[in-house]
Amino acid sequence: MKTTLITGANKSIGFETARQLLQKGYYVYLGSRDLQKGQQAVDQLKSEGFTNVEPITIDVDNPDSIKSARETIGQKTNVLDVLINNAGISGGFPQTAVSADITMFRQVLETNFFGAIETTQAFMDLLNQSTEPRIVNVTSGLGSLTLHSDPSWKYYDVKGACYTSSKAALNAYTIVLAYELRDTPFKVNAVDPGYTATDFNHHSGPGTVPDAAARLVKAAMLGPDGPTGQFFSDDNAPETGISPW
Repeated sequence: MKTTLITGANKSIGFETARQLLQKGYYVYLGSRDLQKGQQAVDQLKSEGFTNVEPITIDVDNPDSIKSARETIGQKTNVLDVLINNAGISGGFPQTAVSADITMFRQVLETNFFGAIETTQAFMDLLNQSTEPRIVNVTSGLGSLTLHSDPSWKYYDVKGACYTSSKAALNAYTIVLAYELRDTPFKVNAVDPGYTATDFNHHSGPGTVPDAAARLVKAAMLGPDGPTGQFFSDDNAPETGISPW
């Protein structure tokens, strides 16, 4: 049975990703900053008949919390097959380049960028023990610098300075990480779940949570011949599924 850790998984897309991976036969460590909320999410999944799931407290803004989560999972298993860096925040809008408080920039980058890096580095030893390790960095179509420079792009005017910067940075880290691991069994990809109706955007998105989660699951389950170092986005590139960086 393959194992996966999903950060920020007590609700929304992360929660649905946990459900879908459980349906595929994975063992899921459901990451949540708040253990009570994580336990409630696990209880919901268990009420649906899933048993191979347990809550893990992990606050990606807190290095000690990440270390503790690594120690907890390491006591249960010596292998982690999939890491899904899903935890993220928007920082709130509007956020303009000339007036957004630097504190907001730091908060958003701490969670969306540095948190993903610290979590990845903390769990690399367990991922290295997997025969088919997968890292899925949950990004956004708004992280595409190419499209943000194209006035014809449908989201051209959606310029959240803090959020866009954090996801563009995460994309860059994904490229470098995939490059460094190119001669190993790792598959490392950035995945845009799409503009999805969630609490994150006040349920303004047209996409559904199950469809968004399915995109993460697809990347988590890539076979040995699957791509690595890609930016998947059905929203940005419906024909190919590969977004420009």
